[in-house]
Amino acid sequence: MDLETFKSKIVTNVYHLDSQREVQYHNHPNFDELFYCFKGEGTGVFEDREIELNPGEVFRVPAGIMHTLKTPTELFVCSFLIPPVKD
Repeated sequence: MDLETFKSKIVTNVYHLDSQREVQYHNHPNFDELFYCFKGEGTGVFEDREIELNPGEVFRVPAGIMHTLKTPTELFVCSFLIPPVKD
């Protein structure tokens, strides 16, 4: 594995969601996604379960899995799209 190539493929985002914003279910076929909550509260949602998100907590989504986020108030997260590593 070439470390520089791997690093160049990581995508970072910062999101602010409020209770009025609806994020559609979606997936990332070629990336795992990590959401790190740094403020507020919300829920990471899979089709069959939900994960609470509070400051300092992480919601991990494997590549290809449908997911969304929701919040009753406000949620601030950093998102990291990471290409899966194959041995």
